[in-house]
Amino acid sequence: MYGEAQISGSSDRTAFRRAEKKYKLFKTSLGRRKSVKPVDLSEVFDFRAILESYNRDGGTPDGIVRHRCGFDLPVFGFEDRPGFYFIPGALSVEEQCHWIKESLLNFPQPPNRTNHTAIYGPIHQLFIEAQKKRVLIEADSLDVDVDSTDFDSINANANAPKWQFCEEGCEVPKAGSCRSISACSLLRKLRWSTLGLQFDWSKRNYDVSLPHNKFPESLHQLAKRMAVPAMSEKEEFRPEAAIVNYFGSGDMLGGHLDDMEADWSKPIVSMSLGCKAIFLLGGNSKEDFPVAMFLRSGDIVLMAGQARECFHGVPRIFTDEENAEISPLVSQLSRQDDLCFLDYIRTSRININIRQVF
Repeated sequence: MYGEAQISGSSDRTAFRRAEKKYKLFKTSLGRRKSVKPVDLSEVFDFRAILESYNRDGGTPDGIVRHRCGFDLPVFGFEDRPGFYFIPGALSVEEQCHWIKESLLNFPQPPNRTNHTAIYGPIHQLFIEAQKKRVLIEADSLDVDVDSTDFDSINANANAPKWQFCEEGCEVPKAGSCRSISACSLLRKLRWSTLGLQFDWSKRNYDVSLPHNKFPESLHQLAKRMAVPAMSEKEEFRPEAAIVNYFGSGDMLGGHLDDMEADWSKPIVSMSLGCKAIFLLGGNSKEDFPVAMFLRSGDIVLMAGQARECFHGVPRIFTDEENAEISPLVSQLSRQDDLCFLDYIRTSRININIRQVF
């Protein structure tokens, strides 16, 4: 579902797959040079432009509604997609930078599980280790004593190898069994981390027995506030878990449903950070052709009720300077201490989607 998906053959047959293929990043070779295949974006809804137009004349395009929900920010949606709410520019630039830093420094920290956990066990301070240019090496191949406190019982496989960070260029045995990978490579291959209650991807459910931290309080409060348009007056959103998705150039998230929570009337609160993306919102079947829209850094999407039954995905992110639209982040992260975050987010997108599980 996640990664540089290949869309070809029989998978082209559904309307959703055809839309994914239409917007997916394709590169063509011209001699030794590679160029990006042009894509027609004329049918992609742009809620920033819709908001600007609404502020000028109070109107919206056909099929778009402005939700009157007593919220302090403009909220839009589609007439034929009840339960879907789009809040353009919901987060300030300062808030965006804060959550980018949290997503890189703290959210992948154990006991939070990531896509690396099953292979390498818990990895501590991945972002910091990447800045130090360190290398993760299978501990059994090192002629050193490994402190067992460096590792954590989070690893589901007790027989899996334990790994240790070492300085780049450190001496390791020349035996062919030695395995290593740079922290920089691991950071670029980071695809997801889980907050609060941990999601078990193999079983596709929340495993309350897995070690986990309390859901971050500041994220809890932000999600509660942003969920208001999708909640009735007497209800309160209770964030219990989140999945943080990390996208690099060429990555996509295939069409799927978020259907593992008990109560679909409660919204998923989805925050976009970093490079601009295209988001597809379909119907109850992949045979329904989806609508496409831009997601920019700071936008928030809510999906509740009927919208929870709609297939959705991200076929593309824009990492080139012209289309990424991250100039405000570049300005905000221009201090020397923040350049490492800027270097990452120039070619990446982060999505934090927050759920009430029970």
